[in-house]
Amino acid sequence: MITFRRAQASDLPDIVAMLADDPLGAGREDASLPLAQGYVDALNAIDADPNQLLAVAVDGGEVVGTLQISFLAGLSRKGAWRGQIEAVRVAGHRRSDGIGRQMIEWAIDACRARGCSLVQLTTDKGRADAHRFYESLGFTGSHLGYKKSL
Repeated sequence: MITFRRAQASDLPDIVAMLADDPLGAGREDASLPLAQGYVDALNAIDADPNQLLAVAVDGGEVVGTLQISFLAGLSRKGAWRGQIEAVRVAGHRRSDGIGRQMIEWAIDACRARGCSLVQLTTDKGRADAHRFYESLGFTGSHLGYKKSL
């Protein structure tokens, strides 16, 4: 049975390994141990911010998935809160087991519980399988996003 909880420091190696375990992440993440201090600092900052939630999916004590939710206040939509879901990953040996669907459904429920009236996410343009997956969950490709590395 999959359970969900806030990530802990002891989960960090598993989380970083999942982030690095795909063609895009392989070029930008470093899962070697000991982990780079930046990962530890980021986890501490996330934990200190009440509008951030780094979560893990756990099955039998094994971390099998992760995602981050940012709860965003905004003036648009009459001052609505929105949940921004990012960094969704499932452990390679558990992909296609339905864990990703459970994770997104859990994240949507977490956003509802926080009073969000909108849930949004981004995914790389090259991830066609992810696009189909999110559309199957009711998401629509309604916006075009831009990023700039600094």
